[in-house]
Amino acid sequence: MVTSSSVPRLVVAAPSSGSGKTTVATGLMAALTGRGLAVSPHKVGPDYIDPGYHALATGRAGRNLDAYLCGPELIGPLFLHGARGCDIAVVEGVMGLYDGAAGEGELASTAHVAKLLRAPVVLVVDASAQSRSVAALVHGFASWDPQVRVGGVILNKVASDRHEELLREALDSAGVPVLGVLRRAAPVRTPSRHLGLVPVAERRAPAVEAVAAMAAQVAAGCDLEGLLALARGAGTLPCAAWDAAEALAVPPPPPLPVPAPGAAAPSPPRPSLNGPRPRTPDRPSEAGRRSKVTVALAGGPAFTFSYAEHAELLTAAGAEVVSLDPLRDEQLPDGTRGLVIGGGFPEVYAAELSANEPLRKAVAEFALSGSPVAAECAGLLYLCRELDGRPMCGVVDARARMTERLTLGYRDAVAVGDSVLAAAGTRMRGHEFHRTAVEPGAGAAPAWGVRGPGRRVEGFVQQGVHASYLHTHWASEPGVARRFVERCRTS
Repeated sequence: MVTSSSVPRLVVAAPSSGSGKTTVATGLMAALTGRGLAVSPHKVGPDYIDPGYHALATGRAGRNLDAYLCGPELIGPLFLHGARGCDIAVVEGVMGLYDGAAGEGELASTAHVAKLLRAPVVLVVDASAQSRSVAALVHGFASWDPQVRVGGVILNKVASDRHEELLREALDSAGVPVLGVLRRAAPVRTPSRHLGLVPVAERRAPAVEAVAAMAAQVAAGCDLEGLLALARGAGTLPCAAWDAAEALAVPPPPPLPVPAPGAAAPSPPRPSLNGPRPRTPDRPSEAGRRSKVTVALAGGPAFTFSYAEHAELLTAAGAEVVSLDPLRDEQLPDGTRGLVIGGGFPEVYAAELSANEPLRKAVAEFALSGSPVAAECAGLLYLCRELDGRPMCGVVDARARMTERLTLGYRDAVAVGDSVLAAAGTRMRGHEFHRTAVEPGAGAAPAWGVRGPGRRVEGFVQQGVHASYLHTHWASEPGVARRFVERCRTS
């Protein structure tokens, strides 16, 4: 019997972005699911688009494994939490195999996560412009870090039978088996725009067709039995599965000094590499004995991003999480006591969001009453007075607009003052990914003091509103969910 700590697993990686790992990983998930296996899908890093395709391929929530946002000590527990009850887990990597957080060595790279998971790696190589050189490339990646086990290679964009023969001959000397060959063909249609692939929620029927095409490619070109055998050779993880209720019972770390406006945020300590943080066996019981409070969680095509663990933590803290689609719903769900608006693409749907005036007014009245509102990135834009000249909710005294500049990267942050999410001095790590800018009015209190790049304060805190560009992963600081739900009870 397979236990949760020994679930078969493998990591799909590549030498660089654009090699085809999303096609292979998603297709493999779908192909194995089609064989009747329960497949647990995961994505290295903060990406929130690929997990939507993973969920479509497997019927399970796509989950992120980010060693920067959550700390290395949570990668194993979060993985086992997502993989409960599954026959196999497939983890899609990010960027190139050894590319991690800038200036942080291997931290948050695919190789780092593979080592933390004790999982073998399948390297997807774009072979379209090489033959014998492929052996040098694969040998280099397989030997760079002896702790990373490259257990097989999948050759992508192979031109012909003769091309495949040359590649296989070369790789015989590299000592890494070929577990798949995908021919050069018309690419699966997965359209992109300014921030990557178009999310599943915006194109569900075409996305279903795309995932089916990926599955067919992988099933026809890959050795599924060989990949399963490789996955079964993964090592046992020496940790327990993450649990939202147990996480809420862990005392929070001491706060940092609050940075002065314009000053750098003190650096949170680097995540531990020495295993999981100590956990208390006691589960919080008080929240479970009290009546639930309704928390509306924005979704739909305009707000596609929210880590699955956020809703799980809210539920464990005593909330009933109810979906809200700001494109279609004209009122907040009955009995709403808190509102969470995550990431997405409000700039694409600005006209439709603006046209839903009843909901914009309802959100404004809700926020004005002092009720808790937590907004990240897309949620921040929705709360502004306007977005690209179109009226939004007017909760935050700021105007937002699209720009040509991409803002992208990890951030260290400290809460500047008390808010519905965090006490002053609370340390968190976040991620920014947007092509918009916000021009604030006067008098707003910032949410975070941020390092990297530069020294600045960021976001807005007013009454019960916490709005910021930073995407954070609440599993790294579960107390934010507890604090938010308690504020819902008392507001």
